Amino acid sequence: MIGMTSLCGLPLLRDYTSHRISSYDTSGGNGDAWRINPGEKKVLAEINAPGSIKHIWMTLGIPNEDYTRRIILRFYWDGMTDASVEAPIGDFFGLGHGMRKNFISLPLQMSPQNGKGFNSWWPMPFKKKAVVEVENQGTEAYAHYFYVDYELYPDESTVADHAYFHTQWHREANTEGWAYEENLKRDQIWKDERIRNIGGKDNYVMLKAEGNGIYCGAHLDIDCFQRNPNDWYGEGDDMIFIDGEEWPPSLHGTGTEDWYHCAYCPTQEYNAPYHGIILYSGTNDWRWKGKNSVYRYHIEDPIRFRKSILVSIEHGHANKLSNDYSSTAYYYLSEPKASGSELLTVEDRLPRPNEPLY
Repeated sequence: MIGMTSLCGLPLLRDYTSHRISSYDTSGGNGDAWRINPGEKKVLAEINAPGSIKHIWMTLGIPNEDYTRRIILRFYWDGMTDASVEAPIGDFFGLGHGMRKNFISLPLQMSPQNGKGFNSWWPMPFKKKAVVEVENQGTEAYAHYFYVDYELYPDESTVADHAYFHTQWHREANTEGWAYEENLKRDQIWKDERIRNIGGKDNYVMLKAEGNGIYCGAHLDIDCFQRNPNDWYGEGDDMIFIDGEEWPPSLHGTGTEDWYHCAYCPTQEYNAPYHGIILYSGTNDWRWKGKNSVYRYHIEDPIRFRKSILVSIEHGHANKLSNDYSSTAYYYLSEPKASGSELLTVEDRLPRPNEPLY
């Protein structure tokens, strides 16, 4: 069993050895980046023994910021041909919108300069083999610097009761809220029978997975591209359905800003270990204009499921708002599986221009 990694667990003399695979210049020079050509898939790390990836650092020399959505990161466990992690590289490291920006959470950070230092601390155990791969789906080459820090164990018994790390990335470029689509006014909205969402139909889905596992949270990236007197996105409740249960689910929230554990329509960026607001783009004239990124990680309170899980959230109360939603969910399964969402084309992954549409 892998020991605790908090401060209290540091003195524990576990049976492991420490290793790293990096992009360092093996000639002894300072050419420490790997060139990844357009259209190229490149294995960054291959480990063939029982172990656990403990930390990943990367930085990218890219032609422009949207390459954080053009470059795909994949992880394969124990010889599987389907990737258990398949996500745009920036989104994997905790921020969407094709952006890099300084922020801090416990499992993920983007660090100075200007968010260009990507860090992941998610533990990723495996029994036989791990492969870390990138694919450049852009039209130009870029420079990739990286560390993959990991432990190796004497045998599989160390990780026998440990699950496999997975991610699921989703995007709906237009959530097609009914109030927007019909151009309803405020008084019309609150008199409409659809304002009561009993069942969770048409919620935005952050994670849909089958198997025996643990859900560890997600970040949610919202681009408010349509202006309306009712465009505050934060009234959307989160609903988490475990093992096929019917509505109401075991975990039902009270609003999007409540889901990421802030309050009262926050307009401040705030980073805490498990929750916060990475990005706020509103103005005095339009408080919810443009790109917002928020997160909630279940580190102290991971959510257990044994057959299936559906993690969803309303886009505006009762799904009345039309916004651009994307998300990355992080979870573990007892066996390695495909990440569970079909990867969109490059064109369908790229962020909207910074100027929202009206």
